[in-house]
Amino acid sequence: MLSELVKRHSKLFFKDKGMFFTSLITPAILLILYSTFLARIYRDSYRAAVPEGFILEDRLLNGLVGGQLVASLLAVSCVTVTFCVNLVMIQDRSNGAIKDLTMAPVKSTTLALSYYVSTLISTLFINFITLGISLIYLRATGWYMSSVTILMAALGIFLTCMFATALSSIICYPLKSQGAASAVGSIVSSAYGFICGAYMPISNFGAGLQRVLSFLPGTYCTSYLKNAFTKGAFNAMADAGVPQEMVYGVKKSIDCEPDFFGHTVTEAKMILIMVLSIAVLLSVYIAINVAAKKKKTKPAV
Repeated sequence: MLSELVKRHSKLFFKDKGMFFTSLITPAILLILYSTFLARIYRDSYRAAVPEGFILEDRLLNGLVGGQLVASLLAVSCVTVTFCVNLVMIQDRSNGAIKDLTMAPVKSTTLALSYYVSTLISTLFINFITLGISLIYLRATGWYMSSVTILMAALGIFLTCMFATALSSIICYPLKSQGAASAVGSIVSSAYGFICGAYMPISNFGAGLQRVLSFLPGTYCTSYLKNAFTKGAFNAMADAGVPQEMVYGVKKSIDCEPDFFGHTVTEAKMILIMVLSIAVLLSVYIAINVAAKKKKTKPAV
């Protein structure tokens, strides 16, 4: 039953050409905007961090800038796309199709998981296309990726999409109109870009805000992606003779070495945080669906 429901939801999403192409073109537009408006800012910050008298090759500098841009783009895209895909669940609520599904002999957990899995599959499809476009962009500007870092990036996208799908499913659950979903999606996606460090590194914020943001899983989703896309460039930077302390300082400035109350969060710990966050959010989402069905089926006194 789960597989049939997942196929049904997925077909509805891909059948709606407007919804599909909007979800697909949004990351491409973000890449153009990022490379147009943020690239120069990132480039100037890297130049300022390099010791006086030391000049980085343009290709290496572009590789660092491109890696940070692509990581920030995918960190936001993984969240933004889930709100577009979750419109299928909201459409079912607005047109009454959800009533037919709940009346059928389908467990509430199965129905909830079907929407989650369908949204995840569609989100991964779009974001892996975005990954392909991003790799082409890096190849043209400054290529320092390896098979290992590409696999790291793929893992980061997979976990971030799982996290974002669970988060958006909880937020979208009570919504019953596409207008409300679009408004909420725009607000959450815009705010998320700031609080996860995609638009501006969290290291640029005040100490108090940094401590607050260190509790948010999205911080580590973005940080892990930044590590994946800049690791090769930072290794090349060290090979070029830049002092190790300076390399570490630059990595720290773009959140590749995030702190949790004075303790550096390693890549392995980032993965653990993401996995635990996914488990918690998915459990909350399923619990909401189960509680709602019990409330509907509870006999009136």
